[in-house]
Amino acid sequence: MRTLFATNFKIGLFTLGGGYAMIPLIEQKVVEEKKWVSEEELNDLIAVAQSCPGIFAVNLSIFIGYKLRGTKGAFIGTLGTALPSFLIILFIALFFHQFRDNEIVEKVFRGVRPAVVALIASPVFKMAKTAKINRYTFWIPIVAALSIWLFGVNPIYIILIAGIGGFVWGKISEK
Repeated sequence: MRTLFATNFKIGLFTLGGGYAMIPLIEQKVVEEKKWVSEEELNDLIAVAQSCPGIFAVNLSIFIGYKLRGTKGAFIGTLGTALPSFLIILFIALFFHQFRDNEIVEKVFRGVRPAVVALIASPVFKMAKTAKINRYTFWIPIVAALSIWLFGVNPIYIILIAGIGGFVWGKISEK
């Protein structure tokens, strides 16, 4: 249990940019280092965590913790993931008024933004390989992203359509 808490605490502490930016670190710690889940299981857990309400990283830590230690593992994993963000936000809230107009702090945040984009893009390409996206299916995520971005389609509809489409394709493929 200590290892689960410490691992999730490190992931929560050293990741900027939210849940999706955590994916490379989660993969390194949970899949490669600890071998708690396989890469394919992680991709499945990511898909489920995205479709559940709530914070992506917390959802993921719940699933991994539950797989390892049941309900207690889910609680400890969640606590480990959420506690660093809570403490950092609490610290910032206590002292924000002192440095909110500081030009150096503003430049640091401006410099971190491109790194966060790269942290999010990296697992997208890695997950695309594991998801077996090929020349016949590459258009699906592109159409989904463009539908959301250009036409304002609600992501819930994309998830529902993708789920139904995957189910139908699986049934057709079985035959």
